[in-house]
Amino acid sequence: MAGELESLSAEQISERVEALMQRMRPLEKELATLRGDRDLLYTELRRRERQAGMLARRDLKAGMREGSFPNLGELIEASDEGSLDDFTFNLKTGGEVRLGFPGAKRQTVVFTDGRQLGQAADLAEAQRLYVAGWTLGAPGKPGVRVHFPGTRLERLVDPDEVFARPR
Repeated sequence: MAGELESLSAEQISERVEALMQRMRPLEKELATLRGDRDLLYTELRRRERQAGMLARRDLKAGMREGSFPNLGELIEASDEGSLDDFTFNLKTGGEVRLGFPGAKRQTVVFTDGRQLGQAADLAEAQRLYVAGWTLGAPGKPGVRVHFPGTRLERLVDPDEVFARPR
């Protein structure tokens, strides 16, 4: 085709371009219609996903209010086996969080006796520190360090506001 194009005049090439454009117009209109239909379906899927997420969060918050899920303090008090990574943690608002620092491979909680710090990645160590009278947090900063998965956003929250569910 390249050799054929060299022998054509500019006017003949322009005519061929115009002919191709005429052939493409109905296809472009059909493609625009198909894209609109696709986007409408994607919108419906997103709406349903949001609805399912809202319902799941509502059920989770109802379970927390009913006492189906222990808060972090109750979990540490009651259990001395397993890792913190065996649990999914949620704030009382329903949002999922991880314990410890963003980017850490394992979830951890920090305890203090007022002067020293102790870090626990499993429930046995957490319970040992708790029974020894240590409190969750750092000296002068009580609470549990949490972060939202996939973000660097972190904060300290009261252990009674963090609920645990088995993974």
